[in-house]
Amino acid sequence: MSTLDMQSQSIFAPLDRSKWNTFHWKSVLTTGMGVFTDGYDLSSIGIVLPLILASFGEKSLTGWQSSFLTGSALVGAAIGALVFGPLANKGRKRFYGVDVFILALAALAQAFVQNVSELIIVRFILGFGVGADYVLSPVIMGENANARDRGKSLALGFGLTWGIGAALAGVVTMILNACGVPSDLVWRIVLALGALPAASVIYLRRKLPETPRYVARVEGDEAAFERVIEDVVGHVERHAPVKRDDTNARTYFRTHQKRIFTACILWFLFDIVAYSSILFGPNLIAKSLGVSSGLFQVIMEIAFTVPGALLGLALIDRWGRKPMQIIGFLGMGVSLLLFSFLKSAFAGPWIGLLLYGTQNFMSQMGPGSVSASGMLGVELAPTKIRGTVQGWTVASGRLGAAITAFVFPPLFAKLGEAGAILLIACLCAVAAFVTWSLLPETKALSLEEAAEESVA
Repeated sequence: MSTLDMQSQSIFAPLDRSKWNTFHWKSVLTTGMGVFTDGYDLSSIGIVLPLILASFGEKSLTGWQSSFLTGSALVGAAIGALVFGPLANKGRKRFYGVDVFILALAALAQAFVQNVSELIIVRFILGFGVGADYVLSPVIMGENANARDRGKSLALGFGLTWGIGAALAGVVTMILNACGVPSDLVWRIVLALGALPAASVIYLRRKLPETPRYVARVEGDEAAFERVIEDVVGHVERHAPVKRDDTNARTYFRTHQKRIFTACILWFLFDIVAYSSILFGPNLIAKSLGVSSGLFQVIMEIAFTVPGALLGLALIDRWGRKPMQIIGFLGMGVSLLLFSFLKSAFAGPWIGLLLYGTQNFMSQMGPGSVSASGMLGVELAPTKIRGTVQGWTVASGRLGAAITAFVFPPLFAKLGEAGAILLIACLCAVAAFVTWSLLPETKALSLEEAAEESVA
């Protein structure tokens, strides 16, 4: 039976065939603000770190302080994902809004810390909210999307908004500095402003309906299914009776273990590479190029990351997840190698910025729009276990990012810039091979087909 025939016979056919509508735009805005906040919060700490040190009267951080300050939010995110993954299997909407409430409170609390240790604790709580959001938002967006535009939905809600949030952190810092705001206030204002986008969508998240796939496949509630289909599509069509999925969850974990491993390892590898730039680019790389951290951040995001996200958005449902990710990883590796070998061959910082920026462009065009959007955990796991699997994939990515936070600074010091970047480039090649050998293609498939979910 063809993909089109299978989709036409599914109770989710109206959802899979629906055109992009107001509900989808609302869903992107409501879910994307959490990722926007994540991009802002994780990028801002690297930009304002020198101001924080000066404010607390410290010339530099100890090794453990540096690692925990950059890594505490990432460890918190891994734990938050592992906690909220199983909770998402008890209802996608039930906990939606709790995640951004945690984000808003923690972001605001950063403005009132009195030392580095307090900031580390607050950022751990902030990360916990990020991890929760990275579980709930992609699952909700993916389960509400149509088959044709699901890739664009996730890439728009996660890939693009993250980069815009990160760019805004640099812009805000530069504006405050240009206005002559005291440095002790600059970093507090910059960090606290992360509360605004998170708080702005708490109400909208609480008002979103439960996803049609959850009420049909997990709850088996036909009346609720028809209500939510009408909310999403605008009308209800005649359909076969709703049938709850009675497959044992352990059966799915056993039959889908290869897919689950693939989704986890690809996000893990991507975040090792990506967060070496996110966490240390505005300091270590920018310093080696002789540019300010704020300017470096703005150039990287506006000139490279956001355009890469836009290209990924345009191609993800045309070319497919697999080729986009392979091209992206290989492009990242080549760009990093060229940066390492050629940046010192030219006068001025601009060639170095171009070469390093190309890595950011390829990153967001490919794996940043696929793995880091949560797409693989959503598409490769059946509805019944999707929350738990998404939690595992998010935790895997944050684990990779945390390893970068704790290992990259001493690695950078020991191997030097060229050696550290060479190692990261090799990881890009490994990730491209894993994608080529293990990742199935899921473009244009219904979620049930993509996840090889039993619908009999």
